[in-house]
Amino acid sequence: MNIQGLQKLTLLDYPGKVACTIFTAGCNFRCPFCHNASLVTHVDENCSISVDEVMTFLKKRQGILDGVCVTGGEPLLQPDIEEFLHKIRQLGYLVKLDTNGSFSDRLIHIVEAGLVDYVAMDIKNSPEHYGKTIGIEDYDLSNILESAEFLQKGTVPFEFRTTVVREFHKKEDFAAIGRWIQGEENYFLQGFKDSGDLIVPGLRGYTKDVMEQALNIVKRNVPHTELRGIE
Repeated sequence: MNIQGLQKLTLLDYPGKVACTIFTAGCNFRCPFCHNASLVTHVDENCSISVDEVMTFLKKRQGILDGVCVTGGEPLLQPDIEEFLHKIRQLGYLVKLDTNGSFSDRLIHIVEAGLVDYVAMDIKNSPEHYGKTIGIEDYDLSNILESAEFLQKGTVPFEFRTTVVREFHKKEDFAAIGRWIQGEENYFLQGFKDSGDLIVPGLRGYTKDVMEQALNIVKRNVPHTELRGIE
């Protein structure tokens, strides 16, 4: 495991739970608006946190924390992710996995093995504009579609979420996403904010008014859509 960060307490990352967040390094996407660019484009191996250090921390927090969020980068890139999740589960923690959905086989296996309790999958954009949004033109969406379809079967609690960026998301994209995940119960439109650690600087979020317009478009097909991170 290449672990590059540990947030020791979060009340936001795991819905309804007191948790910590573990950040893994590396990603197969190059989303220009990625707010963790340092985990994607210039990983510093000298900043790695050992699995033993993480486990020591988690043992000390048993009975205090409810769960562990594993995010990235893309956690499913890690060759020993299954073993790592198993160790966390052995300590009695609930596990939330953040993923871009591009490793559908691994996601399905991990879920069916009972190694995660909640999955948050990014829906980067409408299928038509997916490649541009993830920084990989002509990207084959088959794994993304398979991951989304699997989660929609309800094997594990999950959410879909889209970080909305003015330069990448337009009215027609919200309509197309709504048709894609029609009827889903847990979908969030997240407002983009410049973290200062972007792959491409200078990108912008929408105003609250425009985000509410996007929300109304999606709600035509996904009634339970909500805004997140909008002030």
